[in-house]
Amino acid sequence: MESVSPAEPKKSNKAGIIIALLSIVIIIQSVKIYLDYNDKAAIVEQKANVEEDLATTMQRLKEIQTELDEKIVEIQKLGGDITELQKAKAEITAQLKRNVAKSSKAIKELKDRVQGYEELLKVKDEEIEKLQSVNKELFSENRVLKTQKNKLNDSINRLATTKQALATKVALASQLKAENLSVMAVNSKGKERESPFKNRQLEKLKVEFTIADNKVAPIEGKKIFIRVVDENGQVIFDMAKGSGSFMINNKEEFYTAQQEILFDNTRQKLTFFYTKGSEYPSGNYTIEVYTDGYLMGTAAFVVK
Repeated sequence: MESVSPAEPKKSNKAGIIIALLSIVIIIQSVKIYLDYNDKAAIVEQKANVEEDLATTMQRLKEIQTELDEKIVEIQKLGGDITELQKAKAEITAQLKRNVAKSSKAIKELKDRVQGYEELLKVKDEEIEKLQSVNKELFSENRVLKTQKNKLNDSINRLATTKQALATKVALASQLKAENLSVMAVNSKGKERESPFKNRQLEKLKVEFTIADNKVAPIEGKKIFIRVVDENGQVIFDMAKGSGSFMINNKEEFYTAQQEILFDNTRQKLTFFYTKGSEYPSGNYTIEVYTDGYLMGTAAFVVK
C-alpha cells in the first residue's frame, strides 16, 4: 500500500484558501460595480427629472403670463385696478429671461412662485366676477337713467315744439291788419276820385286804412310801409320823396312811403299821400301795406 506525503494536504488547503479569497474579491468588485452603476443611473435619472420638472415649471410660467395678459385686459375694461397684475407680469417676464439653477432648491422656489401666481389668478377671477356684477347693475341703472333721460328729452322737445307752435300762433295772432283799405286819386284842386283813374286826376295818390283791433298785439312803436306795385311787379319809389328800402323775408325791397306810429289798439286811421311827379303808365296797380316784415293788407287801382 502506497503512503501519502504530509506536504500534499497542506498544499491543497492553501490553494483552497487562495481560491476562496479570490472569489470574495471578485464578489466584492462585482457588488461595487453594480452599486456604482446604480448610483450613476440614479444620478442620471434624477438629473432628467430635475430638467423635466424645470421645463414643466417654466412652461407653466409662460401660461400664467398669457393668463395675466388676459386678466389685465378684462379688469381694465371693467374699470378695476390692474397694478398688482402688472407687477406679477413684470416679475414673470424677468424670471423667464433669467437662467434658473438646475437644483431642487431653485426649482422648489420657482414652483412656490408659480403657486403664488396661480392663487393671484384665482383671486382676480373672483374680482372679475364682482366687477362684472357691478357693471351689470350699473349698465341696468344707466339704461333706466338713459330711458328716463330720453323720456325727459322727449317731453322737453315736445314742450319746446308746443312752445314754438304757441309762439308762432301768438306771433301770427299779434300781426296787425289793415281794414277798410281805400285808394283815391287827388287832383290839383283837392278833389278825390275812386279807381279807375286818369293821369290828370292823379296829382296825388291817397291811401287810407284803419288798423284793426288786436288784443294780442303789444302797444309799441311801429313803422308802417306802403308799396305801389305796377302790373310788371315794379315798385314805384322816389328816394327824394321819402321812399326807401326795408326787409321782407330776409330780402331787401323798396317801399313807396312810410310812417312811424305808436300802436295803441284804438283802431287808428292812417292816411298816406304820394306824389309821383310824372304820369302813371296805364295798367293795373296794387297797394301793399307792411309792418315788421309782414303784409297787413292789399288794395288795387287802375290807371286808364
